[in-house]
Amino acid sequence: MTPKKIVRELDKYIIGQMPAKKSVAIALRNRWRRQQVEEPLRDEINPNNIILIGSTGVGKTEISRRLATLMNAPFVKVEASKFTEVGYVGRDVESMVRDLAEVAVK
Repeated sequence: MTPKKIVRELDKYIIGQMPAKKSVAIALRNRWRRQQVEEPLRDEINPNNIILIGSTGVGKTEISRRLATLMNAPFVKVEASKFTEVGYVGRDVESMVRDLAEVAVK
């Protein structure tokens, strides 16, 4: 799937946010390309991660949710402010990974 096609799919559900939609579309295409490379060479290509930053309600979660749906991938929304370092009261970061694994298995 090309970045243009990914953006067109996102356009069906998300109004505006064109720079964000283009960025995630390119990142998704690059991730797919990396997965197509044979294993020894794949280890030489560093994966790129993205972080979506913005005010409440601008569409970060919806863009992520729609991308996950488009790629048939698991999606977990995590409120990071509830997480603490291990040993303190609250949820630790490891529980984020557990949550994602549980959703992926379902």
